[in-house]
Amino acid sequence: MNATVSQRPRALTLAAVLGAAAMGVAGTAIAQTPAAASVGESDMVRMIANSFTSKGPATLQGVLQRDEMQTLCSQYPDRSKVPDKVARRIEAVEQTKIRYPADNRWLGDWKEGEKVAQLGRGMQFSDKVGGVNGGNCYACHQMTKAEISFGNIGPSLYQYGKLRGNSEAVLKYTWGKIWDSSAFAACSNMPRFGHKGILTEQQIRDVMALLLDPASPVNQ
Repeated sequence: MNATVSQRPRALTLAAVLGAAAMGVAGTAIAQTPAAASVGESDMVRMIANSFTSKGPATLQGVLQRDEMQTLCSQYPDRSKVPDKVARRIEAVEQTKIRYPADNRWLGDWKEGEKVAQLGRGMQFSDKVGGVNGGNCYACHQMTKAEISFGNIGPSLYQYGKLRGNSEAVLKYTWGKIWDSSAFAACSNMPRFGHKGILTEQQIRDVMALLLDPASPVNQ
């Protein structure tokens, strides 16, 4: 088991906690349940603004400024119940936000990709602004046979490339899913790593190599 696994619990950043809280409050307010009927959007914003302060890369602005996708998804706390029409709209818009590699270089170094997958730090109030972020991939996915500590929120990615190959369609889908997960699954729990600038383009290349390079432990 990789020693960096101990860092994974820290991956839940202040921004993520506040974002989840904001999403839950907004969603229940729209549903107009008895307990939430008196809680409006302005009340929720004021509550967060009065309760927390920006520190490091975890800023109130990052939490309170939601784009169209986040606004729509906050209406559905149970993401399995997003109406098809709304989901298709979200996915269509998010697909326009994917930035594919201009130089057509899809794969980097799988060894570096494994470091990104293992690293669960970044964008927390205790981190330095501009520091290196991790992907924390093992928090949600099984990826290699050797790693015994992994989550199951997302599907297993073990033998990802071995099962799918490396056609252009697979390359584009995999890159797009990492860049902006909601382009393929509206209101996905998976972070929009590229769109939100969590991972650099080179880090995404390295994770792509981890998933698709035949020499990667993912495909053994």
